[in-house]
Order: sequence, then structure tokens, then C-alpha cells
Amino acid sequence: MNPRLVAAALAVALPLPLLAQTQQIRPPIAVHWMSAETAGGMGMDLPPGMGSLMPPGMQGGKRMKLDLGSSQQARGDAHAAHAIPPGLAMGQSLPLVTPRGERTPVRERDEEPEYERPKGRMLIYWGCGEAVRPGQPVIIDFASLNPQDAARAFRSRGISRPRGPAPGRNRTYGTWPNQEDSRPIPPAGSLRGDHTISGNYSPEIRFSVGERHDFMEAVTFDPVRKTPGGAFAVKWRSVPTATGYFATAMGQGDNQNDLVTWSSSEVQEMGQVLMDYIPPAEVERLIREKVVMPPQTTECTVPAGVFKGEASMFNFIAYGSELNLVHPPRPKDPKQVWEQEWALKLRLKSTAMAMLAEQEGGARRGRSSARQRGAEPAATPSPQADTPPAQADKPQDPTPADAVQEGMKALRGIFGR
Repeated sequence: MNPRLVAAALAVALPLPLLAQTQQIRPPIAVHWMSAETAGGMGMDLPPGMGSLMPPGMQGGKRMKLDLGSSQQARGDAHAAHAIPPGLAMGQSLPLVTPRGERTPVRERDEEPEYERPKGRMLIYWGCGEAVRPGQPVIIDFASLNPQDAARAFRSRGISRPRGPAPGRNRTYGTWPNQEDSRPIPPAGSLRGDHTISGNYSPEIRFSVGERHDFMEAVTFDPVRKTPGGAFAVKWRSVPTATGYFATAMGQGDNQNDLVTWSSSEVQEMGQVLMDYIPPAEVERLIREKVVMPPQTTECTVPAGVFKGEASMFNFIAYGSELNLVHPPRPKDPKQVWEQEWALKLRLKSTAMAMLAEQEGGARRGRSSARQRGAEPAATPSPQADTPPAQADKPQDPTPADAVQEGMKALRGIFGR
């Protein structure tokens, strides 16, 4: 067939935007990802020295992970650094260290552990509100679980998100924090200002970060309140730059082998995959599908009867915006090849935790344990208490330190930490 006739036929059949997409694009030599998190910790004030009792994931603060990947081989030993603005208060730069490859020991066949089917059940709930909705919980009995039932029970939304730099995915890779530098981010640290990434395996990357893409504000909860109907009312202060919110909770059921899970989704959703960085476009889609709460939301009630035990854990995430840059910019001429030198992604989130327990503020009442300890009556009423001051013939509620210690013991038992 005549090539000119084929081209003419394609021009008629294909829309102009599709024809414009035929521009050749050469992927970037280097890709740099910045993952910045503001962690609100347990969502409650801790007595001095009690923070060390908590697992690292439950401690608050600002966190950041830097990942630089390149298609180029380093000239000599790989080295790179991320020059940071003064507002981060961590010196002039952060080293991006290339991990040393270590071979994983090979197990002999007779050393493979035998598979043991887990015991107990998982009870799955979802949705905000005072009462459990019809059709819940979905109960998974591990003793009789088959792949088909597991696929239906553990359903989760597919999330479209790119893969960042990683060892083995790029010819050369560097990361922070690392064995050379693992300092924490200062509480007042800011990303605003000029940044430069340089090294011997990557083109120089220069960009600026504005206020919109700085660390997000921390999630702040009001004291968790148990309603007269037995539900847990959770309220939070709006995070200005949030694109949406999502929450999950986990605890022990009536039986010590039962695990209870809940999510804030309006439709059945396990939600564990959603407790991470999610691109803004995907957050918008999940809001439309009633999985993620809109950014105007400031409260959610965990239905009564979902968590009957003590020290159930409420996990919360506020999704943030992204800064995506490519250098050089895309040529306007579609015939010109777009030869990308580098690409940058800065992604943000703000997270927090709270304990769903009897007493406001996330602490358990522990009436029976207080009686067993023979505690003295409280001298002054708690500023968060909604009941009259304790009388002389009533036991004293546990102190905040007691509550944290008991909660940590229970959580370690639930989550195996």
C-alpha cells in the first residue's frame, strides 16, 4: 500500500492530540525523590521520659527520606550530596550514601520452616458513624481460609503510583538517612529555600521549595471521647494543605486470638495500602469513590461495639500535595526530542495515632486495676474529666504514665512489637 495513503488515513482517523503525543521522550538520567512526613505520634501529651517506651513508628516528629537514582555509572566510588537550605538547620548538606551490596545467605532445603496456619479470626469493619452497618463484620477464620475467600475479604483499591529510585532499579543509587548520617529532623526544620543535588553519577539538580511544599502541619486530635452509645468520637484540627484524610484502627477482639480491623472508608476497604504517600490525582479518585474523606472533614466516629478491648490503635493520615519537576522543560515543537536530564518528586504526608480507650485523651480508665493497686483518691480533678471529682471512697484513676505504660504493653501484645 502507498505509504502516503496510509499516513493520510491515519491523519483522518486519529485525533490531533494523539498525533501530538508522538514526540520522542528520552527518560531522565537521574531521578530524585524526597519523601517528607510530619508524624503526630500518639496524639496525646506524654510525661517526660515516656516517649522512649514507644516503638519508633509511634513517636512524633518530622521525617524525611531522600532517594537518588541514576542511569549513569559513577566515576570511581559513588558519592553524592543534597545541599539543603539554612531553614532545615542540619548543616550545609546531607550525604547520599550508596548501600554496599550484601549477599543473602542461601538456606538449605531442610532448613525451611514448616508452614503453620495462623489461629484465630479477623473481624473487618468499615465506615464512620455511631452504629455498625448491616452486613458487618466480615469474619475471616484463618483455620478454614482459602485463596478465594481471602481475595474477597482483603479487598483493597488499586493505586496508580510510580516507583521511585531503589537499589537494583537504577545503575547507581544513593540514599539518606544512612549509616553515615541518620540525624533526626529538627522540630522547626523547614524545606523552604534552594536545594542542589550533586555527585559523580548524576547531573546537577537545582530547584526551590516554597511554603506550599514544606513539611505539613502536624495532625492534632481533640481528646478521644466515648459517646453515650459506646462509640469513639475522634475529631481533629484541619490540616491546611491536606488533599484528603483516611483512618484505620486495629485491636484485639473478645477472644485473644481475634484481630479486629476498621477503616473510615464508606465501602469495604482494608486500607493498609492507603496509609502511605498517595498521588493527589489518586486521592481525588478515592474521594469520589467514598474511600478517602474529603479535606473539609474534621471528625469521624468509630462505631460502638467494634472495639471492646482496651488499647485499640487508631491510625490517621492526611495526604499532601506533590512537587514534580523535570529539566529541561518539554519542547513546544513536537518534532524536537525531549531529552530529560533529571526529574524530581517531593511528596508529603502528615500522620498521627491515638488510642481508643475508656478515658478521654486516649488513656484507659483501668478501674479494676486501680482497685487492685489500692490507689489513693485524686487530690484534684483531671482537667479533661467530664465526671465529678473523685470522692474519698473511690479509687484514683491511673496517671498518664500508668496509662502509657499499660497501653504500650497492650499494643506490643497486639502488634507483636
